[in-house]
Amino acid sequence: MPTPASGHQDDVTQDLARLLRRLADDGGDHGLTLSEIRDRLDERAYGLLILLLSIPCLVPGLYGVPQAVGVIIILIAAQLLIGREEPWLPRWILNLRARGAWLKAMADFAGSKLGWVDRLSRPRLLGFATGGGEKLAAIFMILATLTIVLPFTNTIPSIALALLSVGLIQRDGLFVLAGAGVATAWLGLLAALAVGLMLGAEWTGRLALG
Repeated sequence: MPTPASGHQDDVTQDLARLLRRLADDGGDHGLTLSEIRDRLDERAYGLLILLLSIPCLVPGLYGVPQAVGVIIILIAAQLLIGREEPWLPRWILNLRARGAWLKAMADFAGSKLGWVDRLSRPRLLGFATGGGEKLAAIFMILATLTIVLPFTNTIPSIALALLSVGLIQRDGLFVLAGAGVATAWLGLLAALAVGLMLGAEWTGRLALG
């Protein structure tokens, strides 16, 4: 079923810090539900939601949280891949309220710690950050997230997710390409390790058989 338009424009002139500050201002003391946040972001909701979910997964060696969060990221990225206008989440999740104090803290953190993102990112190479580029980013998000659910392998794919997410939020194709590059390198490394382990096991088995 098509998602109804929310009536908000996808304003790429707002950088990440300003985007989060606008949410904090709109929420005031009472905050916003996830449904209200999603409606204010339009298609940028995909990038921002995945970015927020990927941040906890950056902690090295973390187990449990990345595996649970990974399922939600795959659900959101799959909807981006099929071209859904807004991400669907169960109603009970959409009704959860982000407190005003939390939104303000997030905006303050972005303003003080993520300034480099706004300095380096800007709308460019739009073909990689809109339309078919969004679908390509979604594929790499899903592939990267599949490795997050493996024990103790969450940090590098989470970096790829963060870069891809920022690329979609800022409409910066260069960040999308960087995230895709990190994801590809990581998947290649895991594949090489898997092949090495299989060859090593085969070689060990042959030695054992004499």
